[in-house]
Amino acid sequence: MPADAIIIDGYVDEPACLGVPPYISPYIRTVAGALISYGFSVRYLTIDQLRTGPAKVNELSRADLLVMIAGVTVPGKYLGGTPATLTEIQQVGHMCRSPKKLIGGPIGFGYAPEGGQKAIRQVISGFDALLEGEPAVALDNYLHGEKPVGTLDYARTDPWSVAGSGIIAQHPGFPHVMCEMETARGCSHGATGGCSFCTEPFYGRPKYRRIDGIADEVAALHSHGARHFRVGRQPDILAYGAGAGEFPAPRPDLLEALFSAIRAAAPEIKTLHIDNTNPATIARHEEASREALRAIIRHHTPGDVAAFGMETADPAVVAANNLKALPDEVFRAIGIVNEEGGQRRDNVPELLPGLNFVCGLSGETEETYERNEQFLVRVRDAGLSVRRVNIRQVMPFPGTPAYTENTIGKYERRFRAFKEFVRQTIDLPMLQRVFPIGTVLHDLHIEVSGNLSFGRQMGSYPILAGIPLRLPERSVIDAVVVDWGMRSITALPVPIRINTLPASAIRWLPGVGKKRVAAVIAKRPFATIEAYRRVAGSSAIDPVLDFSVD
Repeated sequence: MPADAIIIDGYVDEPACLGVPPYISPYIRTVAGALISYGFSVRYLTIDQLRTGPAKVNELSRADLLVMIAGVTVPGKYLGGTPATLTEIQQVGHMCRSPKKLIGGPIGFGYAPEGGQKAIRQVISGFDALLEGEPAVALDNYLHGEKPVGTLDYARTDPWSVAGSGIIAQHPGFPHVMCEMETARGCSHGATGGCSFCTEPFYGRPKYRRIDGIADEVAALHSHGARHFRVGRQPDILAYGAGAGEFPAPRPDLLEALFSAIRAAAPEIKTLHIDNTNPATIARHEEASREALRAIIRHHTPGDVAAFGMETADPAVVAANNLKALPDEVFRAIGIVNEEGGQRRDNVPELLPGLNFVCGLSGETEETYERNEQFLVRVRDAGLSVRRVNIRQVMPFPGTPAYTENTIGKYERRFRAFKEFVRQTIDLPMLQRVFPIGTVLHDLHIEVSGNLSFGRQMGSYPILAGIPLRLPERSVIDAVVVDWGMRSITALPVPIRINTLPASAIRWLPGVGKKRVAAVIAKRPFATIEAYRRVAGSSAIDPVLDFSVD
Protein backbone atom coordinates (compact mmCIF):
# COMPACT_ATOMS: atom_id res chain seq x y z
CA MET A 1 0.00 0.00 0.00
CA PRO A 2 1.52 3.39 -1.00
CA ALA A 3 2.55 5.87 1.66
CA ASP A 4 0.25 8.87 2.11
CA ALA A 5 1.38 12.47 1.66
CA ILE A 6 -0.69 15.61 2.14
CA ILE A 7 0.08 18.97 0.60
CA ILE A 8 -1.29 21.95 2.55
CA ASP A 9 -1.64 25.02 0.36
CA GLY A 10 -1.18 28.07 2.57
CA TYR A 11 -1.24 30.18 -0.62
CA VAL A 12 1.59 32.29 -2.00
CA ASP A 13 1.80 35.79 -3.41
CA GLU A 14 5.10 37.03 -4.78
CA PRO A 15 6.05 39.77 -7.25
CA ALA A 16 6.01 37.15 -10.01
CA CYS A 17 3.81 34.35 -8.67
CA LEU A 18 0.22 34.17 -7.44
CA GLY A 19 -1.28 31.13 -5.75
CA VAL A 20 -4.35 32.51 -3.94
CA PRO A 21 -7.68 31.04 -5.15
CA PRO A 22 -8.83 30.85 -7.83
CA TYR A 23 -5.10 30.61 -8.68
CA ILE A 24 -3.02 27.54 -7.95
CA SER A 25 0.74 28.05 -7.93
CA PRO A 26 3.34 26.00 -9.83
CA TYR A 27 4.88 25.00 -6.47
CA ILE A 28 1.88 22.81 -5.68
CA ARG A 29 2.08 20.88 -8.93
CA THR A 30 5.83 20.28 -8.90
CA VAL A 31 5.79 19.19 -5.25
CA ALA A 32 2.90 16.82 -6.03
CA GLY A 33 4.86 15.40 -8.95
CA ALA A 34 7.97 14.88 -6.86
CA LEU A 35 5.94 13.01 -4.24
CA ILE A 36 4.27 10.87 -6.89
CA SER A 37 7.69 9.96 -8.29
CA TYR A 38 8.45 8.39 -4.91
CA GLY A 39 5.24 6.38 -4.95
CA PHE A 40 3.27 8.53 -2.53
CA SER A 41 -0.48 8.77 -2.72
CA VAL A 42 -0.99 12.54 -2.62
CA ARG A 43 -3.87 14.49 -1.15
CA TYR A 44 -4.27 18.27 -1.43
CA LEU A 45 -5.95 20.61 1.09
CA THR A 46 -6.06 24.39 1.34
CA ILE A 47 -5.67 26.47 4.47
CA ASP A 48 -9.27 27.62 3.97
CA GLN A 49 -10.46 24.02 4.12
CA LEU A 50 -8.65 23.61 7.44
CA ARG A 51 -10.24 26.80 8.75
CA THR A 52 -13.76 25.64 7.95
CA GLY A 53 -13.15 22.01 8.88
CA PRO A 54 -10.74 21.86 11.84
CA ALA A 55 -11.43 18.13 12.23
CA LYS A 56 -9.34 17.62 9.09
CA VAL A 57 -6.28 18.09 11.31
CA ASN A 58 -6.89 14.52 12.49
CA GLU A 59 -6.57 13.35 8.89
CA LEU A 60 -3.24 15.16 8.59
CA SER A 61 -1.86 13.27 11.56
CA ARG A 62 -2.63 9.93 9.87
CA ALA A 63 -0.49 10.78 6.83
CA ASP A 64 3.12 9.67 6.44
CA LEU A 65 4.37 13.04 5.17
CA LEU A 66 3.02 16.58 5.21
CA VAL A 67 4.32 19.35 2.96
CA MET A 68 3.07 22.90 3.40
CA ILE A 69 3.61 25.66 0.82
CA ALA A 70 3.12 29.22 2.07
CA GLY A 71 4.43 32.76 2.09
CA VAL A 72 3.44 36.24 0.95
CA THR A 73 6.08 38.78 -0.09
CA VAL A 74 3.67 41.37 -1.54
CA PRO A 75 0.62 42.46 0.45
CA GLY A 76 -2.79 42.15 -1.16
CA LYS A 77 -6.52 41.91 -0.57
CA TYR A 78 -8.22 38.73 -1.72
CA LEU A 79 -11.75 37.50 -2.36
CA GLY A 80 -11.22 33.81 -3.16
CA GLY A 81 -9.09 32.93 -0.15
CA THR A 82 -6.85 34.30 2.60
CA PRO A 83 -3.16 33.36 2.85
CA ALA A 84 -2.10 31.50 5.96
CA THR A 85 -0.87 33.65 8.82
CA LEU A 86 2.31 32.81 10.69
CA THR A 87 0.20 31.69 13.64
CA GLU A 88 -1.85 29.35 11.45
CA ILE A 89 1.28 27.93 9.84
CA GLN A 90 2.78 27.12 13.21
CA GLN A 91 -0.53 25.68 14.42
CA VAL A 92 -0.49 23.24 11.50
CA GLY A 93 3.01 22.18 12.47
CA HIS A 94 2.24 21.70 16.15
CA MET A 95 -1.22 20.13 15.87
CA CYS A 96 -0.15 17.42 13.41
CA ARG A 97 1.98 15.13 15.54
CA SER A 98 2.56 11.97 13.56
CA PRO A 99 3.88 12.70 10.08
CA LYS A 100 7.15 14.26 9.04
CA LYS A 101 6.32 17.90 8.42
CA LEU A 102 8.10 20.06 5.84
CA ILE A 103 7.42 23.63 4.76
CA GLY A 104 8.56 25.56 1.71
CA GLY A 105 7.82 28.53 -0.52
CA PRO A 106 8.47 32.25 -0.03
CA ILE A 107 7.82 31.85 3.70
CA GLY A 108 11.56 31.13 3.78
CA PHE A 109 12.22 34.81 3.02
CA GLY A 110 10.36 35.90 6.17
CA TYR A 111 6.89 36.94 7.27
CA ALA A 112 4.99 40.19 7.78
CA PRO A 113 1.26 40.40 8.50
CA GLU A 114 0.61 43.33 6.14
CA GLY A 115 2.12 46.10 4.05
CA GLY A 116 3.87 48.89 5.93
CA GLN A 117 5.58 46.40 8.24
CA LYS A 118 9.00 44.78 8.01
CA ALA A 119 9.13 41.05 7.46
CA ILE A 120 10.97 38.93 10.00
CA ARG A 121 12.91 35.85 9.04
CA GLN A 122 12.57 33.20 11.72
CA VAL A 123 12.48 29.47 12.34
CA ILE A 124 9.00 28.11 11.62
CA SER A 125 8.32 26.08 14.74
CA GLY A 126 6.45 22.79 14.51
CA PHE A 127 8.05 21.62 11.27
CA ASP A 128 10.88 19.14 10.86
CA ALA A 129 12.57 21.04 8.06
CA LEU A 130 12.36 24.09 5.83
CA LEU A 131 12.55 23.29 2.13
CA GLU A 132 15.04 25.99 1.17
CA GLY A 133 15.17 27.33 -2.36
CA GLU A 134 13.06 25.52 -4.93
CA PRO A 135 10.61 23.47 -2.81
CA ALA A 136 10.22 20.46 -5.14
CA VAL A 137 13.97 20.05 -5.65
CA ALA A 138 14.62 20.52 -1.92
CA LEU A 139 11.94 17.89 -1.21
CA ASP A 140 13.55 15.47 -3.66
CA ASN A 141 16.93 15.98 -2.00
CA TYR A 142 15.36 15.46 1.44
CA LEU A 143 13.72 12.21 0.37
CA HIS A 144 17.12 11.11 -0.95
CA GLY A 145 18.54 11.61 2.52
CA GLU A 146 20.29 14.87 1.62
CA LYS A 147 19.91 18.42 2.95
CA PRO A 148 16.50 19.97 2.14
CA VAL A 149 18.00 22.63 -0.10
CA GLY A 150 17.13 22.93 -3.77
CA THR A 151 18.33 24.99 -6.73
CA LEU A 152 15.85 25.46 -9.56
CA ASP A 153 16.51 23.02 -12.39
CA TYR A 154 13.79 22.79 -15.03
CA ALA A 155 15.21 19.49 -16.25
CA ARG A 156 14.13 18.07 -12.88
CA THR A 157 10.95 20.06 -12.24
CA ASP A 158 9.35 19.86 -15.71
CA PRO A 159 8.59 16.12 -15.45
CA TRP A 160 7.16 16.69 -11.95
CA SER A 161 4.89 19.47 -13.21
CA VAL A 162 3.39 16.97 -15.65
CA ALA A 163 3.17 14.12 -13.13
CA GLY A 164 1.56 16.41 -10.53
CA SER A 165 -0.90 18.10 -12.87
CA GLY A 166 -3.82 15.95 -11.70
CA ILE A 167 -3.66 17.58 -8.26
CA ILE A 168 -5.80 20.45 -9.60
CA ALA A 169 -8.87 18.18 -9.53
CA GLN A 170 -8.62 18.22 -5.72
CA HIS A 171 -8.76 22.02 -5.57
CA PRO A 172 -12.04 23.06 -3.88
CA GLY A 173 -12.73 25.52 -6.71
CA PHE A 174 -12.18 23.01 -9.53
CA PRO A 175 -12.88 23.33 -12.44
CA HIS A 176 -12.85 27.12 -11.92
CA VAL A 177 -9.12 27.11 -11.19
CA MET A 178 -6.56 29.44 -12.76
CA CYS A 179 -3.28 27.63 -13.38
CA GLU A 180 -0.36 29.99 -12.87
CA MET A 181 2.16 28.92 -15.51
CA GLU A 182 5.86 29.38 -14.94
CA THR A 183 8.00 30.53 -17.86
CA ALA A 184 10.99 31.96 -16.01
CA ARG A 185 12.51 32.58 -12.60
CA GLY A 186 14.74 35.48 -11.64
CA CYS A 187 14.98 39.09 -12.80
CA SER A 188 17.09 40.70 -15.54
CA HIS A 189 16.86 44.01 -13.66
CA GLY A 190 18.69 42.17 -10.91
CA ALA A 191 21.86 42.72 -12.94
CA THR A 192 22.04 46.11 -11.21
CA GLY A 193 20.58 44.94 -7.91
CA GLY A 194 16.89 44.99 -8.80
CA CYS A 195 14.19 47.19 -7.29
CA SER A 196 14.97 48.01 -3.66
CA PHE A 197 11.93 46.22 -2.21
CA CYS A 198 11.58 43.21 -4.51
CA THR A 199 12.26 39.60 -3.57
CA GLU A 200 12.48 38.31 -7.16
CA PRO A 201 16.24 39.08 -7.41
CA PHE A 202 16.74 36.50 -4.63
CA TYR A 203 16.21 33.91 -7.40
CA GLY A 204 19.19 35.25 -9.34
CA ARG A 205 19.52 35.99 -13.04
CA PRO A 206 16.69 34.82 -15.30
CA LYS A 207 16.34 31.14 -16.08
CA TYR A 208 13.93 30.51 -18.93
CA ARG A 209 11.84 27.39 -19.20
CA ARG A 210 11.74 25.55 -22.52
CA ILE A 211 8.62 25.92 -24.64
CA ASP A 212 8.15 22.17 -24.95
CA GLY A 213 8.29 21.80 -21.15
CA ILE A 214 5.62 24.48 -20.72
CA ALA A 215 3.47 22.96 -23.48
CA ASP A 216 3.75 19.48 -21.94
CA GLU A 217 2.50 20.79 -18.61
CA VAL A 218 -0.37 22.68 -20.26
CA ALA A 219 -1.39 19.53 -22.13
CA ALA A 220 -1.31 17.49 -18.92
CA LEU A 221 -3.34 20.09 -17.03
CA HIS A 222 -5.80 20.30 -19.91
CA SER A 223 -6.23 16.52 -19.86
CA HIS A 224 -7.21 16.79 -16.18
CA GLY A 225 -9.84 19.46 -16.87
CA ALA A 226 -7.91 22.73 -16.62
CA ARG A 227 -9.31 25.41 -18.92
CA HIS A 228 -7.93 28.60 -17.38
CA PHE A 229 -4.26 29.59 -17.61
CA ARG A 230 -2.16 32.63 -16.82
CA VAL A 231 1.40 32.94 -18.06
CA GLY A 232 2.24 34.74 -14.88
CA ARG A 233 5.28 33.31 -13.15
CA GLN A 234 7.86 35.73 -14.61
CA PRO A 235 8.93 39.34 -13.94
CA ASP A 236 8.46 40.42 -17.58
CA ILE A 237 6.69 38.26 -20.16
CA LEU A 238 8.10 40.39 -22.99
CA ALA A 239 11.61 39.37 -21.97
CA TYR A 240 10.87 35.63 -22.33
CA GLY A 241 13.93 33.97 -23.85
CA ALA A 242 15.58 37.34 -24.49
CA GLY A 243 19.29 38.02 -24.30
CA ALA A 244 21.48 39.23 -21.48
CA GLY A 245 21.41 42.67 -19.94
CA GLU A 246 19.18 44.67 -17.67
CA PHE A 247 16.58 45.50 -20.32
CA PRO A 248 16.86 42.87 -23.08
CA ALA A 249 14.92 43.40 -26.30
CA PRO A 250 11.83 41.19 -26.71
CA ARG A 251 11.90 38.16 -28.99
CA PRO A 252 8.50 38.25 -30.75
CA ASP A 253 9.31 34.95 -32.50
CA LEU A 254 9.68 33.16 -29.17
CA LEU A 255 6.47 34.64 -27.79
CA GLU A 256 4.64 33.58 -30.95
CA ALA A 257 6.03 30.08 -30.53
CA LEU A 258 5.20 29.98 -26.80
CA PHE A 259 1.59 31.14 -27.04
CA SER A 260 0.81 29.10 -30.14
CA ALA A 261 2.22 26.02 -28.37
CA ILE A 262 -0.02 26.67 -25.35
CA ARG A 263 -3.03 27.01 -27.65
CA ALA A 264 -2.18 23.76 -29.43
CA ALA A 265 -1.71 21.95 -26.11
CA ALA A 266 -5.08 23.12 -24.75
CA PRO A 267 -7.61 23.13 -27.61
CA GLU A 268 -10.55 23.75 -25.24
CA ILE A 269 -8.88 26.60 -23.41
CA LYS A 270 -11.22 29.28 -22.01
CA THR A 271 -8.73 31.74 -20.48
CA LEU A 272 -5.18 32.56 -21.52
CA HIS A 273 -3.81 35.71 -19.89
CA ILE A 274 -0.51 37.26 -18.86
CA ASP A 275 0.73 39.17 -15.82
CA ASN A 276 3.94 41.16 -15.37
CA THR A 277 5.22 43.39 -18.15
CA ASN A 278 8.10 45.81 -17.67
CA PRO A 279 7.16 49.27 -19.00
CA ALA A 280 10.86 50.05 -19.50
CA THR A 281 11.10 47.15 -21.95
CA ILE A 282 8.27 48.65 -24.02
CA ALA A 283 9.63 52.19 -23.90
CA ARG A 284 13.20 51.19 -24.79
CA HIS A 285 12.34 48.60 -27.46
CA GLU A 286 9.13 49.96 -28.94
CA GLU A 287 8.94 48.11 -32.25
CA ALA A 288 10.00 44.73 -30.85
CA SER A 289 7.54 45.21 -27.98
CA ARG A 290 4.70 46.03 -30.36
CA GLU A 291 5.39 42.83 -32.29
CA ALA A 292 5.59 40.87 -29.05
CA LEU A 293 2.28 42.30 -27.83
CA ARG A 294 0.65 41.44 -31.16
CA ALA A 295 1.90 37.86 -30.85
CA ILE A 296 0.32 37.57 -27.41
CA ILE A 297 -2.96 39.13 -28.57
CA ARG A 298 -3.18 36.71 -31.51
CA HIS A 299 -3.38 33.78 -29.11
CA HIS A 300 -4.69 35.03 -25.75
CA THR A 301 -8.28 35.58 -24.66
CA PRO A 302 -9.64 39.14 -24.30
CA GLY A 303 -9.92 41.06 -21.04
CA ASP A 304 -6.20 40.57 -20.45
CA VAL A 305 -4.04 42.82 -18.25
CA ALA A 306 -0.34 43.69 -18.53
CA ALA A 307 0.70 44.56 -14.97
CA PHE A 308 3.22 47.42 -14.88
CA GLY A 309 5.43 47.68 -11.81
CA MET A 310 5.53 51.48 -11.96
CA GLU A 311 5.87 51.97 -8.17
CA THR A 312 6.13 55.81 -8.30
CA ALA A 313 5.95 58.86 -10.56
CA ASP A 314 8.70 60.63 -8.62
CA PRO A 315 12.06 60.46 -10.47
CA ALA A 316 13.93 60.98 -7.19
CA VAL A 317 12.29 57.87 -5.71
CA VAL A 318 12.99 55.94 -8.93
CA ALA A 319 16.69 56.77 -8.56
CA ALA A 320 16.85 56.12 -4.81
CA ASN A 321 15.32 52.64 -5.20
CA ASN A 322 16.82 51.54 -8.53
CA LEU A 323 13.34 51.23 -10.03
CA LYS A 324 12.78 50.16 -13.61
CA ALA A 325 11.17 53.07 -15.42
CA LEU A 326 10.79 56.84 -15.27
CA PRO A 327 7.31 58.37 -15.45
CA ASP A 328 7.58 59.42 -19.10
CA GLU A 329 8.64 55.88 -20.03
CA VAL A 330 5.64 54.43 -18.21
CA PHE A 331 3.34 56.94 -19.89
CA ARG A 332 4.67 55.96 -23.29
CA ALA A 333 4.28 52.26 -22.47
CA ILE A 334 0.66 52.83 -21.40
CA GLY A 335 -0.01 54.49 -24.75
CA ILE A 336 1.58 51.66 -26.72
CA VAL A 337 -0.40 48.95 -24.91
CA ASN A 338 -3.59 50.97 -25.49
CA GLU A 339 -2.79 51.24 -29.19
CA GLU A 340 -2.06 47.53 -29.55
CA GLY A 341 -4.62 46.10 -27.12
CA GLY A 342 -7.40 48.66 -26.82
CA GLN A 343 -9.68 47.14 -29.45
CA ARG A 344 -12.65 45.18 -28.08
CA ARG A 345 -13.54 41.52 -28.45
CA ASP A 346 -16.33 39.76 -26.57
CA ASN A 347 -17.32 43.24 -25.30
CA VAL A 348 -14.05 43.93 -23.46
CA PRO A 349 -10.65 45.35 -24.47
CA GLU A 350 -8.11 42.80 -25.65
CA LEU A 351 -5.26 43.96 -23.39
CA LEU A 352 -4.85 46.95 -21.11
CA PRO A 353 -2.10 47.95 -18.68
CA GLY A 354 -2.51 47.80 -14.92
CA LEU A 355 -0.45 50.04 -12.65
CA ASN A 356 1.18 49.11 -9.34
CA PHE A 357 2.23 51.84 -6.89
CA VAL A 358 4.40 51.06 -3.87
CA CYS A 359 4.46 53.63 -1.07
CA GLY A 360 6.91 53.98 1.81
CA LEU A 361 10.03 53.71 -0.35
CA SER A 362 13.28 55.51 0.34
CA GLY A 363 13.34 59.12 -0.85
CA GLU A 364 9.61 59.71 -0.60
CA THR A 365 8.33 63.17 0.27
CA GLU A 366 4.94 64.86 0.31
CA GLU A 367 5.69 65.89 -3.27
CA THR A 368 5.94 62.21 -4.30
CA TYR A 369 2.21 61.79 -3.77
CA GLU A 370 1.47 64.98 -5.71
CA ARG A 371 3.53 63.63 -8.61
CA ASN A 372 1.67 60.30 -8.46
CA GLU A 373 -1.67 62.09 -8.64
CA GLN A 374 -0.54 64.37 -11.47
CA PHE A 375 0.66 61.36 -13.47
CA LEU A 376 -2.64 59.54 -13.16
CA VAL A 377 -4.58 62.66 -14.13
CA ARG A 378 -2.31 62.95 -17.18
CA VAL A 379 -3.18 59.38 -18.18
CA ARG A 380 -6.88 59.94 -17.63
CA ASP A 381 -6.98 63.24 -19.51
CA ALA A 382 -5.04 61.79 -22.44
CA GLY A 383 -7.94 59.41 -23.03
CA LEU A 384 -5.85 56.35 -22.16
CA SER A 385 -7.24 53.38 -20.26
CA VAL A 386 -5.75 51.34 -17.46
CA ARG A 387 -7.57 48.33 -16.13
CA ARG A 388 -6.73 48.95 -12.49
CA VAL A 389 -4.46 50.93 -10.15
CA ASN A 390 -3.06 48.95 -7.22
CA ILE A 391 -1.69 50.95 -4.29
CA ARG A 392 0.14 49.25 -1.46
CA GLN A 393 2.66 50.02 1.25
CA VAL A 394 6.06 48.44 1.00
CA MET A 395 6.63 45.17 2.85
CA PRO A 396 10.44 45.03 3.08
CA PHE A 397 12.24 41.72 3.52
CA PRO A 398 15.65 41.00 5.03
CA GLY A 399 18.29 41.16 2.32
CA THR A 400 16.59 43.91 0.31
CA PRO A 401 17.83 47.54 0.43
CA ALA A 402 14.32 48.67 1.45
CA TYR A 403 14.68 46.71 4.68
CA THR A 404 16.94 49.43 6.09
CA GLU A 405 16.12 52.34 3.76
CA ASN A 406 12.43 53.22 3.66
CA THR A 407 9.90 55.83 4.80
CA ILE A 408 7.39 53.45 6.39
CA GLY A 409 4.88 55.35 8.51
CA LYS A 410 6.33 58.76 7.71
CA TYR A 411 3.58 59.91 5.35
CA GLU A 412 0.65 57.80 6.51
CA ARG A 413 -1.88 60.63 6.19
CA ARG A 414 -0.70 61.48 2.69
CA PHE A 415 -0.74 57.80 1.68
CA ARG A 416 -4.39 57.47 2.70
CA ALA A 417 -5.28 60.70 0.91
CA PHE A 418 -3.59 59.40 -2.25
CA LYS A 419 -5.62 56.20 -2.13
CA GLU A 420 -8.83 58.17 -1.71
CA PHE A 421 -7.87 60.49 -4.56
CA VAL A 422 -7.33 57.54 -6.87
CA ARG A 423 -10.58 55.84 -5.89
CA GLN A 424 -12.59 59.03 -6.44
CA THR A 425 -10.79 60.66 -9.35
CA ILE A 426 -9.18 57.87 -11.37
CA ASP A 427 -10.81 54.50 -10.70
CA LEU A 428 -14.38 55.55 -11.43
CA PRO A 429 -13.73 57.22 -14.81
CA MET A 430 -11.52 54.29 -15.81
CA LEU A 431 -14.27 51.79 -14.99
CA GLN A 432 -16.74 53.90 -16.94
CA ARG A 433 -14.31 53.91 -19.86
CA VAL A 434 -13.50 50.19 -19.81
CA PHE A 435 -16.90 48.83 -18.74
CA PRO A 436 -19.60 51.19 -20.04
CA ILE A 437 -23.22 50.54 -19.09
CA GLY A 438 -24.60 47.82 -21.33
CA THR A 439 -21.35 45.82 -21.43
CA VAL A 440 -22.18 42.11 -21.20
CA LEU A 441 -19.62 40.11 -19.25
CA HIS A 442 -19.60 36.41 -20.06
CA ASP A 443 -19.05 33.58 -17.58
CA LEU A 444 -19.03 35.38 -14.26
CA HIS A 445 -18.24 32.89 -11.50
CA ILE A 446 -20.22 33.60 -8.32
CA GLU A 447 -17.76 33.45 -5.42
CA VAL A 448 -19.86 35.00 -2.63
CA SER A 449 -23.59 34.39 -2.29
CA GLY A 450 -25.95 36.75 -0.45
CA ASN A 451 -28.53 39.46 -0.99
CA LEU A 452 -25.62 41.08 -2.79
CA SER A 453 -23.68 38.33 -4.53
CA PHE A 454 -20.18 38.82 -5.88
CA GLY A 455 -18.67 37.26 -8.97
CA ARG A 456 -15.72 37.58 -11.32
CA GLN A 457 -14.65 36.27 -14.67
CA MET A 458 -11.64 33.99 -14.71
CA GLY A 459 -8.66 36.06 -15.71
CA SER A 460 -5.82 38.34 -14.78
CA TYR A 461 -7.20 41.02 -12.43
CA PRO A 462 -10.86 40.47 -13.39
CA ILE A 463 -13.36 43.14 -12.44
CA LEU A 464 -15.42 42.40 -9.34
CA ALA A 465 -19.15 42.43 -10.07
CA GLY A 466 -21.74 42.95 -7.37
CA ILE A 467 -25.11 41.42 -8.31
CA PRO A 468 -28.06 42.59 -6.14
CA LEU A 469 -29.61 39.12 -6.13
CA ARG A 470 -29.05 35.96 -4.12
CA LEU A 471 -27.27 33.64 -6.54
CA PRO A 472 -25.89 30.16 -5.83
CA GLU A 473 -22.21 30.08 -4.99
CA ARG A 474 -20.12 28.54 -7.80
CA SER A 475 -22.83 29.22 -10.38
CA VAL A 476 -21.77 30.79 -13.68
CA ILE A 477 -23.78 33.56 -15.36
CA ASP A 478 -23.58 36.22 -18.03
CA ALA A 479 -24.29 39.69 -16.66
CA VAL A 480 -24.69 43.24 -17.96
CA VAL A 481 -23.08 46.30 -16.38
CA VAL A 482 -25.69 48.68 -14.94
CA ASP A 483 -23.62 50.89 -12.60
CA TRP A 484 -20.14 51.43 -11.17
CA GLY A 485 -18.60 51.54 -7.74
CA MET A 486 -15.10 52.77 -6.89
CA ARG A 487 -13.33 49.52 -7.81
CA SER A 488 -16.19 47.31 -8.90
CA ILE A 489 -19.26 47.30 -11.09
CA THR A 490 -22.91 46.50 -10.43
CA ALA A 491 -24.38 43.97 -12.86
CA LEU A 492 -27.56 41.99 -13.47
CA PRO A 493 -27.91 38.53 -14.99
CA VAL A 494 -28.88 38.49 -18.66
CA PRO A 495 -31.39 38.33 -20.04
CA ILE A 496 -32.96 40.77 -17.55
CA ARG A 497 -36.45 39.42 -16.90
CA ILE A 498 -38.03 42.77 -16.26
CA ASN A 499 -41.45 41.42 -15.32
CA THR A 500 -40.17 39.20 -12.50
CA LEU A 501 -37.10 41.11 -11.31
CA PRO A 502 -37.20 41.89 -7.55
CA ALA A 503 -37.62 45.50 -6.51
CA SER A 504 -34.18 45.46 -4.88
CA ALA A 505 -32.67 44.83 -8.32
CA ILE A 506 -35.02 47.06 -10.34
CA ARG A 507 -33.62 50.16 -8.65
CA TRP A 508 -30.26 49.48 -10.37
CA LEU A 509 -31.71 49.62 -13.87
CA PRO A 510 -30.48 52.66 -15.83
CA GLY A 511 -33.21 55.30 -15.93
CA VAL A 512 -35.07 53.80 -12.98
CA GLY A 513 -33.21 54.39 -9.73
CA LYS A 514 -34.98 54.66 -6.40
CA LYS A 515 -37.55 57.18 -7.67
CA ARG A 516 -39.12 55.04 -10.41
CA VAL A 517 -39.07 51.60 -8.79
CA ALA A 518 -42.68 51.87 -7.69
CA ALA A 519 -43.77 53.06 -11.13
CA VAL A 520 -42.08 50.13 -12.86
CA ILE A 521 -43.64 47.61 -10.47
CA ALA A 522 -47.08 49.21 -10.82
CA LYS A 523 -46.98 49.03 -14.63
CA ARG A 524 -45.77 45.41 -14.83
CA PRO A 525 -46.09 43.18 -16.72
CA PHE A 526 -44.66 44.98 -19.74
CA ALA A 527 -45.45 43.36 -23.08
CA THR A 528 -43.01 45.36 -25.22
CA ILE A 529 -39.88 47.45 -25.00
CA GLU A 530 -41.94 50.47 -25.99
CA ALA A 531 -44.21 50.06 -22.98
CA TYR A 532 -41.22 49.79 -20.67
CA ARG A 533 -39.53 52.83 -22.21
CA ARG A 534 -42.57 54.95 -21.49
CA VAL A 535 -41.85 54.44 -17.78
CA ALA A 536 -38.06 54.12 -17.61
CA GLY A 537 -36.82 55.60 -20.86
CA SER A 538 -34.30 53.95 -23.16
CA SER A 539 -30.79 52.88 -22.18
CA ALA A 540 -27.82 50.81 -23.27
CA ILE A 541 -29.23 47.70 -21.57
CA ASP A 542 -32.36 47.58 -23.76
CA PRO A 543 -30.97 44.77 -25.98
CA VAL A 544 -30.81 42.37 -23.02
CA LEU A 545 -34.27 43.02 -21.57
CA ASP A 546 -36.71 40.13 -21.59
CA PHE A 547 -40.48 40.65 -21.33
CA SER A 548 -41.64 37.10 -20.71
CA VAL A 549 -43.94 36.52 -17.73
CA ASP A 550 -43.09 32.92 -16.88
